[in-house]
Amino acid sequence: MKTILSLTINPAIDASCSVETVFPDHKLRCGPVCHEPGGGGVNVSRAILNLGGESTVFYLAGGPSGQMFGLLLDREGLIHEAILIEDWTRENFVVTERTSGAQYRFVTPGPELREEEWKNCLEKIDSLDPMPDFVVASGSLPPAAPTDFYGQLAKLVSAKHSRFVLDSSGAALAQGLRSGGVYLVKPSMRELRALVGRELVREKEQEEAATEIVKNRQAQIVVASMGAAGALLVTAKDCKRIRAPAVPVKSKVGAGDSMVAGIVLGLARDMPLRDAVRLGIAVGSATVMMPGTQLCRREDAERLFEQMARTS
Repeated sequence: MKTILSLTINPAIDASCSVETVFPDHKLRCGPVCHEPGGGGVNVSRAILNLGGESTVFYLAGGPSGQMFGLLLDREGLIHEAILIEDWTRENFVVTERTSGAQYRFVTPGPELREEEWKNCLEKIDSLDPMPDFVVASGSLPPAAPTDFYGQLAKLVSAKHSRFVLDSSGAALAQGLRSGGVYLVKPSMRELRALVGRELVREKEQEEAATEIVKNRQAQIVVASMGAAGALLVTAKDCKRIRAPAVPVKSKVGAGDSMVAGIVLGLARDMPLRDAVRLGIAVGSATVMMPGTQLCRREDAERLFEQMARTS
């Protein structure tokens, strides 16, 4: 199998619990708290491991919370390497209201990076020999990181003939695409609208927007996720909507990262692109079936993938 490296520049300890009802001005008695390592690239690697694959996790870590993050990665059985920073690794909190099933996600901004810290991250990856076949950058940028960080990373990865996969949002996503070094990008439909600066109500409008990114050489492959509807796959030679299977939804945390994991793992196993995207959708669907911040189970993902293959 081809090699995979995930980078999480803004990781987080994800704490999740449940409470009977959420209301203000009172103490809310929560159930047991579950702590898991989170952040885009980390979740990608966690899902890959759940599927029986292997990847290496690079992440920035600082303070006692950064040390705890490494212990959580050890518990998961992930291959990982910390790039040390001075500020503390962030913590996020997810609360599920038992009476309604509603989920409340409290997301913190992350540590204040110094210039030498984010530059050290780029230098660390640039020094890899050999460069992994796939480098996946997923998640938000922490405060003080330059908005073109992913763009700089895309250029150095593609210059070494590795495939750079990007899943982010806002200015970080837009600047990353402007680099011309992105192999595959996975925007949501909301992010796709933001990239092209217009509403995308009709299917044709959505397809034209994704095609623009490919024609402008911002990415070779666009997989626009559409939630329960599946995904839109666009390349220079292909435009295909791939429907998602119907599944019970318990939590949407990590579903997008799991989709990226399935796609990249499929490509690393030399699957045809359409099959790799089907696997990504199956893995994302398997993740929404799990409670809290838990990711996919292999048996669910494989069953859903086989179901999609029979009905496509």
